[in-house]
Amino acid sequence: MSPFVAALVPIVVAYLIGALPFGYLVGRARGVNLFHAGSGNIGATNAARVLGRSFGVLVFVLDFLKGVAPVAAAVPLANALDAGAATAFGAPDVVRVGAAALAFLGHLFPVYLGFRGGKGVATGAGTVFVLVPISAALSILTWVVVLFASRFVSLASLAAGTVLVVAHLVSAPAPLGENALPSTLYLVIGTALVFVKHRANAKRLLAGTENAVGEFSMRQTVLRSIHVLALGLWFGGAAFFNFGTATAIFASFKDVVNAGPSDRTAHQVIIPADAPQEQKNALASALAGSAVGPVFPRYFAMQAVCSVIALLTALSWWKLGGVHRWRVLVIAFALATVAVAWPISDEVTRLRLLRFNPDSAIADTAKAGFASWHLVSLGLSFVTVSAAGVALALAGRLPADAKSAV
Repeated sequence: MSPFVAALVPIVVAYLIGALPFGYLVGRARGVNLFHAGSGNIGATNAARVLGRSFGVLVFVLDFLKGVAPVAAAVPLANALDAGAATAFGAPDVVRVGAAALAFLGHLFPVYLGFRGGKGVATGAGTVFVLVPISAALSILTWVVVLFASRFVSLASLAAGTVLVVAHLVSAPAPLGENALPSTLYLVIGTALVFVKHRANAKRLLAGTENAVGEFSMRQTVLRSIHVLALGLWFGGAAFFNFGTATAIFASFKDVVNAGPSDRTAHQVIIPADAPQEQKNALASALAGSAVGPVFPRYFAMQAVCSVIALLTALSWWKLGGVHRWRVLVIAFALATVAVAWPISDEVTRLRLLRFNPDSAIADTAKAGFASWHLVSLGLSFVTVSAAGVALALAGRLPADAKSAV
């Protein structure tokens, strides 16, 4: 078998697996044709509506797995058929993405049912969980939070697709580069297809006529838990980093530079003992900055995720008025400070390094800009932590049960 044909086999198999109409088969096993019941869709949502939640969960899991399996097996299968076949199209990711795309299309247009399929959310989630696990995890988390907050499955699916693409574009080092481009195109085109499949739902959402799932057991308990967990992680992480970790790191590097050589410098001389104190302070600042700088993107990403989750859950209680509306406003304000502080932090990191540029003109300009922007960054951090703390305190007034949240 030629490498080219061997690389095509897992892609074709992926379509045949993705086309397996589990929703239709489960419905038929229960004596129901899902094409003629409920919304007429064979996906997990309609299966849950018509057959019951347990069968809806079963269909979702099966559809999810038929997205996972072909993508995970694509490269090993291609190489088993012909050594090195996975690189027949240039890179293994092309085979993997090809299998993901065909599994997804198989669900949307299954050959077994005359190309009438579901909306692709569960199967698509399974494929991206293998391709881009971190972005997929954020997407799935978004789906859960939006579903619990709004009770609209369609809105949760559209939000999850949006977050998936944005998270990948932000987190991938070069999303449009040669290595990541196949995955990027798949995510963008796949999400666009999900939006097309949900166009009727989107119209009903805008018109206020979309069907929401009924109030389900433990919904308010889960909402409260997610809300408090997000606020606690946000406030605790931000307070600890700003007032504990960062200051300790800078103080530690001062001690290392002034006391060296020592076990903390592997007994290597990193600066002469008789060097001017100004040079020692500059080295300590540069080393501390190099240690803290890479943390900032993850730190702000953590804040962004936590603040968005806190805001989405808080919005579910907006209609109760009073303290619940203040809660939303406080969290929205804190989220805005994070959005403003993130690019400023990147600029501070850039200027921190430029302060030690060999070109004195560049270094002097960077020092002047660093002082101002660093002060602004610190001020915004203090405001963010304070607002998050207020929001956490307001969590003591969350709705007690479903009745008080209706």
